[in-house]
Amino acid sequence: MAESTSLLFNPRTYDPAHFDPETRRLLRATVDWFEARGKRRLIQDYRSRVWLADFLEFAAKEELFATFLTPASAAAGDGDRRWDTARIAALNEIFGFYGLDYWYAWQVTVLGLGPVWQSDNADARERAAGLLAQGEVFAFGLSERTHGADIYSTDMLLEPDADVPGGFRATGSKYYIGNGNAAGLVSVFGRRTDVEGPDGYVFFAADSRHPAYHLRKNVVDSSKFVSEFHLEDYPVAPADVLHTGRAAFDAALNTVNVGKFNLCTASIGICEHAMYEAVTHATNRILYGRPVTAFPHVRRELTDAYVRLVGMKLFSDRAVDYFRSAGPDDRRYLLFNPMTKMKVTTEGEKVIDLMWDVIAAKGFEKDTYFAQAAVEIRGLPKLEGTVHVNLALILKFLRNHLLDPVDHPPVPTRLDAADDAFLFRQGPARGLGSVRFHDWRTAFDAYAEVPNVARFREQADALCAFVETSAPDEEQSRDLDLLLAVGQLFALVVHGQLILEQARLTGLDEELLDELFAVLVRDFSAHAVELHGKDSATEAQQEWALGAVRRPVVDTDRSTRIWERVEALAGAYEMAP
Repeated sequence: MAESTSLLFNPRTYDPAHFDPETRRLLRATVDWFEARGKRRLIQDYRSRVWLADFLEFAAKEELFATFLTPASAAAGDGDRRWDTARIAALNEIFGFYGLDYWYAWQVTVLGLGPVWQSDNADARERAAGLLAQGEVFAFGLSERTHGADIYSTDMLLEPDADVPGGFRATGSKYYIGNGNAAGLVSVFGRRTDVEGPDGYVFFAADSRHPAYHLRKNVVDSSKFVSEFHLEDYPVAPADVLHTGRAAFDAALNTVNVGKFNLCTASIGICEHAMYEAVTHATNRILYGRPVTAFPHVRRELTDAYVRLVGMKLFSDRAVDYFRSAGPDDRRYLLFNPMTKMKVTTEGEKVIDLMWDVIAAKGFEKDTYFAQAAVEIRGLPKLEGTVHVNLALILKFLRNHLLDPVDHPPVPTRLDAADDAFLFRQGPARGLGSVRFHDWRTAFDAYAEVPNVARFREQADALCAFVETSAPDEEQSRDLDLLLAVGQLFALVVHGQLILEQARLTGLDEELLDELFAVLVRDFSAHAVELHGKDSATEAQQEWALGAVRRPVVDTDRSTRIWERVEALAGAYEMAP
């Protein structure tokens, strides 16, 4: 049982020994807090939609957010406080495991802090560090009801304040703003009325407790407080201004770059908790005189769910390394980041769906974690940009990644206790076409003897040939529906690459890898068939698509042994009542 569960987060055995002592203590304390509350209270709070006051009280007492979300530059010499993506990812997973409501309060705090930590405003940075130390949460006032996150069209207007040199009076509404009910600091994006164009953008700090800040409602039916608020003649002093002009625009996009990474590990946590429940239930359920798990289709669905979840973890863990090793001359994270947001979270949906097909009506029962997991897993692909937006972003890197590699020093595993300072000095949010990558083939070459890795490599090589000989022409490039199908194929290659890199670094056994890549071969074939059916696909593209279809290498004994690992999850964890 230990071998099968060691790849998944299990509160019973969790010991993050690879982190420093204070990080280990805080992660374990968070797990223990949830376990002490128990499953009944966890579900009750979710269903009654109560605000997370007791959780935030715990986090404040432990200085959890302050320790994990204060960069070293604002930590006043406290060596435990730093922005460390590796341990942030670990906490995302824990929050997802116990409930997305808890993760969401943390996530929008991350987003709210982004413009502050990127700012040169020392007063605002000091204020934010102090609020964190007091246990306050933060909010990110970007989107609006009419325009969504289209920041070009913001209607939050700042009139110069005649009574305060360098100050403004802000009026306007923001919509879909998490923590807007309680945030000690809300980073708000707007534009000046006296300056045209991009030079008029402003990011400023607001306080949700100010009389000119009007909280209108929670726009969702949830413990997550996703607010609509309105500022009416809100005074913005010079000390409140975080960014002006194009720097404000860049701060918005760079903040999303930092925040969207958190979605993948939250999705992983949700799937892990749901998997323990689903496998345990299916193993104990007798149908027509046999355990449900005796049926071949059930074994296949649960095995596919398990290996997909392992793939999610491998990809996300490796992406952490590129995030932490990024710099002005190495921006590969700008591809791997939307991949974690788009690919990992949609894999999470597939994992839940596969398990739900097995446990069926059980997945609706009010005393299960699975019932909320099935709902919450849908949200993550839709936050911080839709799947389509992130796929379109991924496509910008396709040619450089597949066809034009350059030498990069190897990126090591990054679990060291270091501050990821570059994330708050990413610079202008442009120039994606100049980002260069190491050769993706190297990761595949290392596993050339694994049958389904080799089979998938055939498909990846075929995609390179497609880009060189049958890529969408100028007219087709305006057909986003067609391009997104190509993007799904490219995303699979990137997904497979980082999975293989992490497998090599962690010594993952090749049998499990073979079973996982059998699934990826099927996925690639399915997306190729989808491309074949697109209205605007040319005859050459249709021919290529069918030629890229492959059958995975079948090994019944291998699949049986992987199933035994999945079956061992039954009873491995159940939350205390």
